[in-house]
Amino acid sequence: EVLQRAALRLRSSTCEIVNAVKKKQQNKDNDAGLQESPPKKNTVTFKLDTGAQPIVESPVAKSPRSVQRKGKLCSPLKKQEEEEEKKLSAKTGWIEGRSAVDGASPVSSPNSKSPAKATGKNKGRKTKHASSVEPLPEGEEVTDTTGKKWKLIRQLSQSATELLYEVSRPSSKELNHTLKLGAKDGRIFNEQNFLQRAAKPASVEKWVKQNKLDFLGIPSCVGFGLHTDSYRFLIFPSIGESLQSIIEKENQPLSEEVVLQLAYRILDVLHYIHSNEYVHADISAENVYIKQGQRSQVYLVGYCHAFRYGPGGKHVEYREASRTPHEGTVQFISLDAHKGAAPSRRSDLQSLGYCMLHWHTGLLPWTELTQPQQIATEKQRYMEDVPALLSQCFGRRSVSRAFQTYLTAVMALQYSEQPNYSALKAGLSDALVQLGASVEEPLNF
Repeated sequence: EVLQRAALRLRSSTCEIVNAVKKKQQNKDNDAGLQESPPKKNTVTFKLDTGAQPIVESPVAKSPRSVQRKGKLCSPLKKQEEEEEKKLSAKTGWIEGRSAVDGASPVSSPNSKSPAKATGKNKGRKTKHASSVEPLPEGEEVTDTTGKKWKLIRQLSQSATELLYEVSRPSSKELNHTLKLGAKDGRIFNEQNFLQRAAKPASVEKWVKQNKLDFLGIPSCVGFGLHTDSYRFLIFPSIGESLQSIIEKENQPLSEEVVLQLAYRILDVLHYIHSNEYVHADISAENVYIKQGQRSQVYLVGYCHAFRYGPGGKHVEYREASRTPHEGTVQFISLDAHKGAAPSRRSDLQSLGYCMLHWHTGLLPWTELTQPQQIATEKQRYMEDVPALLSQCFGRRSVSRAFQTYLTAVMALQYSEQPNYSALKAGLSDALVQLGASVEEPLNF
């Protein structure tokens, strides 16, 4: 209605202008002063070409086209702004607060589901994976934010985005700390943000006492800082050996007893971080550590993909393609992550279920697949048929009842549903008792 009224007003004004021009043209021969009218006539003609002339022909039918043309002109600008915003977020280190807003805020732009936005995030992902971190020489010293110096003794491992070093204080010969090194604006900043916000030692200790736990496997960050304006580092007390390296040494699947013990300890950690509005979003054997000499101490590490799913106590909305799809260790991430939806509590629990199956049976139905979308298709299929998933993994062996109970429960969770951690842990604990074991016993690889 507003457009129609505007069109009628414009039509009326145009008719007056046209009549005036015709009247001046009729008096042209009689009035010599009108010889200077062509400039005015050109001005009028310009107005008619851009807006008035179509409305004279059909004011109601043509005005929407004019509006549509404006929309098309504005759309690329909006997309350009979105792309610039994404580039900025990538440069600022993927701050979790930003992820919470852009990834799943109920008030986010409806264009967030568009292919253009998804493509933009895919470009960001390629950029992050392409940027490798150059190792620092052994013997070099770094200084954390408190002024403490740490000497790099030995490089322990390297990936495309981070390195691990054995470090010590220059005045000490004890090698009891590990330094994680990453790009200054890389995902390591997201991990630092999580550790400072949700994993403070005092908060962890309070949780342990309140829930009467004997241990909670969250690493304590004892130092962090920047180095040469290119690197960011975190320092942790040494927490032993990764489960991945143990599995590779054993060269055989883990026993059901060990897997249930691991899952129980990891559930403790997930319960804590979920209660602090975060999810881990990348559970795998590489992010599980076992402390040597104290085999019952299981740590969940690697919070580079940690996501704040409930900022301010309000769960983010489920929106596919709101984030980069397939983020994390592709074999174990949830279907939500494959679809580009923000990870939620069920995402972590489902990922843990996939890990449990792989650790115990040595395979998953999609183990041989390499394309993320193919893996996602298989996960969709088996998510709706847990018995078939178990049958595929266990083969001719008897299916573990504890695995079946756990997987059936977590695959049925709704996106924003709060899991029953106590029930899940009770199922694992009861199964361990039937096997003649307990959670408190050292892990027997």
